[in-house]
Amino acid sequence: MTIRLAIVDDHRMLLGALTEWIRNAATDIELVAAVPTWPELVSHPSFPMDMVLLDVDLKDNIPVSVKISLLKSAGVTAVLMSTYSEPHIIREALAAGALGYLVKTEDADMIVEALRTASNGEVFISTELDLAINGGGDAASPRLSAQERRVMALYATGEPVKSVAYQLQISEETAKSYLKRIREKYRANGVDVGTKVSLRMQAIQDGILVGGDLTSPSDL
Repeated sequence: MTIRLAIVDDHRMLLGALTEWIRNAATDIELVAAVPTWPELVSHPSFPMDMVLLDVDLKDNIPVSVKISLLKSAGVTAVLMSTYSEPHIIREALAAGALGYLVKTEDADMIVEALRTASNGEVFISTELDLAINGGGDAASPRLSAQERRVMALYATGEPVKSVAYQLQISEETAKSYLKRIREKYRANGVDVGTKVSLRMQAIQDGILVGGDLTSPSDL
């Protein structure tokens, strides 16, 4: 299924870079608009599209929640991006119905994964922002995206990173980024999964794997 996407960012250099990244990183995403302002989005001939990657920091004095509500009423999925953001803004955006929130420093593959996750009706949040919302030290298992769970499951069975990437049709660097995100999320909750063995045992404990699925991978 092709995702018809628009990008809104008032930083024209970043807007151009995002346009090129996404066009080169994904064949299932059709970029139908790339505009610097909210009025240009809603007046664009391609509106409403399937999804909008929206800069939170537009200097237009329109609340983010209002933008998300208008997009939802038009049947458009909102994924938000920001250089930084306060936790209350993230919570407001998610409560308003955004299905993604990420920082602009994410690589192209991760941005594409966020868009794909949102297109499936799942919420994607950058690790930094997830930690900002939820803090650390919680004994409960962290919230992992569907793709993070798939990466964790494959890697925990003993598959090398290269094989995990191949099976999930992502780059090896993206697979490594997922593992880093997974470990950061567990670390924020006071759980060390720095080795493959500890990650495997945690995957069993959290129900991501069952014992019978496992091989005996060497430790890292």
